[in-house]
Amino acid sequence: MTKNLKHDLIEYGRLIGAKDFSPGISGNISARSGDNILITSSGSANGYLEDEDIVEIDFCGYVVEGSKKPSSEKFLHIEFYKQRADIQSVIHVHSPYLTAFAACAKPLDEPVSPEIIYCFGKIPLAEYALPGSDELVKKTSTFFKDYDIILMENHGVIVGGSSIKDAYLKLELAEGYAKTIICTKFIGGAKILSEQEVEKIYSLRTLR
Repeated sequence: MTKNLKHDLIEYGRLIGAKDFSPGISGNISARSGDNILITSSGSANGYLEDEDIVEIDFCGYVVEGSKKPSSEKFLHIEFYKQRADIQSVIHVHSPYLTAFAACAKPLDEPVSPEIIYCFGKIPLAEYALPGSDELVKKTSTFFKDYDIILMENHGVIVGGSSIKDAYLKLELAEGYAKTIICTKFIGGAKILSEQEVEKIYSLRTLR
């Protein structure tokens, strides 16, 4: 299982890199592995991961296996897993379009796209805190219970999924949406859906 998870983290890390969702050595990704967590090491580049760049840690943040230092954002990942038993993988990156909203301190909360409303409801914004700090974990984790994806002010975005693939697809969807919203600013602004239309979209969730 651990070997397969490592392979998946490496493969999706390379895809994240190829899509320019994680420039340079920014960002980190992880996956739940039984009672432990596999997470990328500090200073590693998601687009160029090797086996030795994946570290196994426990839920206290201590290294169980691996020779490198785990990501400084490890407690952010740990808290997501602690709060949500359904979350099996976490991706934290600085993808350009989502990060543009985070840098402007703007959540993606206007009802514009039925797909985004259906999948996420909205994409909230967590208040800024120093990367890697306990304060960042505290401010961001307040959204973990109710949201799978959260913008972090002046920082980036964090996504949780039922698998590495699921977390990646959520990231891809949200990044494309952020790009669309930015484009609408140049052609007059997006049309906002009515409360009635939003309720109709939410009602479709019961059919899943």
